[in-house]
Formats: sequence, C-alpha cells, structure tokens
Amino acid sequence: MSDRPLAYLITFRTYGTWLHGDDRGSMDRDHRTYGAPQLVPDVSRRNTAYSRLASPPVTLSPEQRRVVGDAIRGQCEHRDWSLHALNVRTEHVHVVVSADVPPEAVLNVFKAYSTRALRQSELWLRATSPWSRHGSTRYLWSEESVSRACVYVSELQDTPKAVSQ
Repeated sequence: MSDRPLAYLITFRTYGTWLHGDDRGSMDRDHRTYGAPQLVPDVSRRNTAYSRLASPPVTLSPEQRRVVGDAIRGQCEHRDWSLHALNVRTEHVHVVVSADVPPEAVLNVFKAYSTRALRQSELWLRATSPWSRHGSTRYLWSEESVSRACVYVSELQDTPKAVSQ
C-alpha cells in the first residue's frame, strides 16, 4: 500500500446548518477520533448552539450552488487536481478529488475560492464566510473506496449509506 491515498472525500457544510445536539448526531472536540461514536441528539444542546450563532444559518440557492461548483472545478483544473465527483447541495458540499497536497489544504482552497466566486458574482455580500469551521477530510486508499465515494457523492445523498475506507 502506498503512503499516499489515491483520493480524498472532502465535505464541508454551510454555516449554522448542523449543530451539536442535532438529530443527525455530531462530533465535538472530545468525540472526533476515528471510530468514535457520534454525540446523541440533544435538543437543549442544539438550541444553545443555535442561540450562539453570529448570523442566520446559510442555505445555498441554485445559482450559488452553480457558482460554488464552477469555482471548485476551476481550482481543480488550475492546480491539476483530478476531480472524480462533486455535489454542491443546499447545506453542504461533497468532493472526491486526487491532489498532491494534504486534504486540509484542498479543503481550504475549495472554501476560499468558492467564497471569492460568490462575492465576485455578488451572491454573497456578508463579511462573514458562508461555511462552517473546518470540514471532513477522509482518505481513500483503494480504487474501490474511490468508486464507492463517487457513487455516494453522485447518487446516494438522500440515503444514510456510509462510505467505507
């Protein structure tokens, strides 16, 4: 096995759309190691997190989604990264990409250039970012895991299937 993954599955969410205590579960600083269980739903914790938001949650319009997708495709082409799958949803973005840099750098490029493109198109006028802090960066080590991630991103967004590594 190579010491470099074949690709990454990168996911990032819009601001305020998946808070600690949410019914879907969540991870916090004490529960974020690989294989750790998610936090159980907790209405009180979710309401507290919601009350602390600096601005309303962000939901992307169809035009904003198009601009974000174009920005990500453009950065992949510009940086010679292989884009395997992309799905820009109203509250999150999934990308399967092969890149010669760490996944955190890829995540940062995607978020920064998506925000820049939204601002240049005047579809994001707030001073704050439309994205939540950080995101998920999963390593894909085999052709099978890349293929499964691509199917998940492209076809299984509305089902609770997990992507195996």
